[in-house]
Amino acid sequence: MIYLDANIFLYPLISEDEKSEKCRRIISEVVENKVEGCTSVLTWDEVLYTLIKEKGREEAVIEVKLFLSIPNLSFINVDSHIIMHAQSLVEDFSLKPRDAIHAATAIINKCTEIISDDSDFDKINNLIRRRL
Repeated sequence: MIYLDANIFLYPLISEDEKSEKCRRIISEVVENKVEGCTSVLTWDEVLYTLIKEKGREEAVIEVKLFLSIPNLSFINVDSHIIMHAQSLVEDFSLKPRDAIHAATAIINKCTEIISDDSDFDKINNLIRRRL
C-alpha cells in the first residue's frame, strides 16, 4: 500500500502543470485499482482548508465531496498510537506536526512508500518518498 500525501490531491485542483498531471495519473491508478492507495483523515482537513483559501468555501465543499468519494482510496483514522509515533518523529527528525502525523500513519499501516512533494519525508529511514 502506498501513502498519498495531501499535495497529491491538491495539485490537480489548484494548478495546471506537470506535477498536477502526475498527481492525476497517480489518483487514476488508485481509482482503477492498479495501486493500493491510502491517506490520513487529516488529509481532508488540509485539502478543504487549502481549497477554501484558493477557491472559496462553496467550490471547496464541492471539490472535497469528490475527494472523499475517490474509489479505492482508504482513509486511515488518526488515533493515540499514531500521535505517539508522530511525537517520536518530531523529536527524532524535527518534522512539522502534520508531516509527522502523515509519516506515522504511513509507517504504522505498513506503507513503505509515500508519494509527496515534501522533502521533509526524506529524513525518515523506514519510509521511501516517491517524488513528483
